[in-house]
Amino acid sequence: MSRIEACFATLKEQQRKALIPYITAGDPTKAITVPVMHAMVEAGADVIELGVPFSDPMADGPVIQKACERALAAGTGLRDVLAMVTEFRRDNDKTPVVLMGYLNPVEIMGYERFADACVDAGVDGVLLVDLPPEECDDVAPLFKARGVDLIFLIAPTTTDARISRIAGAASGYLYYVSLKGVTGSASLNVEEVARRVETIRNLAQLPIGVGFGIKDAQSARAVSQVSDGVVVGSALVNQSAENVDTPDRIAPAVAAILADMRAAMDKQ
Repeated sequence: MSRIEACFATLKEQQRKALIPYITAGDPTKAITVPVMHAMVEAGADVIELGVPFSDPMADGPVIQKACERALAAGTGLRDVLAMVTEFRRDNDKTPVVLMGYLNPVEIMGYERFADACVDAGVDGVLLVDLPPEECDDVAPLFKARGVDLIFLIAPTTTDARISRIAGAASGYLYYVSLKGVTGSASLNVEEVARRVETIRNLAQLPIGVGFGIKDAQSARAVSQVSDGVVVGSALVNQSAENVDTPDRIAPAVAAILADMRAAMDKQ
């Protein structure tokens, strides 16, 4: 059983939902990423999504776009991100880590080499935003053979037929994008999210995490009541933007936000 599968199984037994924070690796410095990862776990994170900085993050809004720019300016590349996971694993062998990013850096490294590097570093899953399920037939077996989960996005406009296809290619969990737009945009309609999640449940057997638009404890709690996990990104990444000159403040600021979300999600 993979770390991701074990994590969701344990949470289901406990009648709790997964808190899945996202940060951009290397933002604003390489040195800060691993301490922030540990701080997030201490604050109640169940799965960590670690963003691989890229020059054209098309699914992301201004907050994460600028985070990628800062990380790239700090010299952060894919190999650096894998090294960060290796460092994280020295003290944490339990919390699942998912790399979230885009195809270009992986294409440059090569899919098989990348899959091997994920195993060596202790990466549990990969979410490549611009890898559609229709074009993953040659790629998916490389990850499956190594026990690395391949995670896909599902949009509000995704048809039932395509959800079924995604579910057939995916493992670990499904990431439902709650908004029509980029990360950090608009406001949630939880009733609409609930309806879409129910549709996905009827077509797929995997846990469903919901992200985009979750900004605070109230929205995290609301989404947790209709899903298996809550993905929060821009609200955390914004702490790096606000503390570029005082990076030591980032970990406690991120931890405080997550602790509030965790408490709200666990409230009976």
